[in-house]
Amino acid sequence: MRTSRQLEHMRVLAVLLMLGFAAFPIYWMFVTSMTPSSELFASSPRLLPAWSQLSIYAEIFNTIPVATWLKNSFLVAAGTTVLSILLAVFPAYALSRFRFAGLAVLGFALFATQMLPEAMLVVPLYSIFGDLNLLNTIPGLVLANTAFVVPVITWIIKGAIDSIPFEIEEAARVDGCSRLDIVLGIVIPLVAPTLAAAAVISFFHGWNEYVFAQTLVSSENLRTASVGLASFVGELSTPIHSVMAVGVIYTLPAIIFYLFAQRYVVAGMTAGSVKG
Repeated sequence: MRTSRQLEHMRVLAVLLMLGFAAFPIYWMFVTSMTPSSELFASSPRLLPAWSQLSIYAEIFNTIPVATWLKNSFLVAAGTTVLSILLAVFPAYALSRFRFAGLAVLGFALFATQMLPEAMLVVPLYSIFGDLNLLNTIPGLVLANTAFVVPVITWIIKGAIDSIPFEIEEAARVDGCSRLDIVLGIVIPLVAPTLAAAAVISFFHGWNEYVFAQTLVSSENLRTASVGLASFVGELSTPIHSVMAVGVIYTLPAIIFYLFAQRYVVAGMTAGSVKG
């Protein structure tokens, strides 16, 4: 009994240590953003925030269009999430349930899309989006990000659909359900945890993406937060306080979204990787 209690305490301590390591960079950004300039490069670092410097966050919102950057990032991330899920569900179902010529080739092609870095596709995408009048638009960024996210979450959702017994669908077909009714009314509810995990992946990709946001958008009022944050880096100097303060603000929405969906993520990723 005593040994089991000690093991439980060790597990709790290990979890707390891992949480500390994960949260420390955010805490350090917060402390640095509120450290007086005279102490930024001191030999002994400040470990606690100087609350007298809290006004820097109000100054940032008054002098820098951070709210606009965050709004644009949210629109791109939310649009990428919704569109990616909509486009990935039916291909995932087809890969899981249908057998046809070229299935292996199609599966490999989905994986092959992840072998090319985004930077290699910027020029052709720029040309295509120019012809389609999608340059300098939020929908253009959503489409570009979706193109990279869909292959990944298609395979994740496929793995979850593989674990659904065929007998459930056969019973539904006997009851007169169409294939669309089965997908919408049975398959999607059963793989809801996996869809939540796929949504987290899609949201984070759209939220953090930089290459397309920097290249395909030129208007300052359409800048995303990732591009706006990079714009602080100057040739002669970089405002450390502003960078860290905006970094904290930029990180919080993604953390809140993950905390909202995290209870589904582990179950969803497990269901998408193990075939029952």
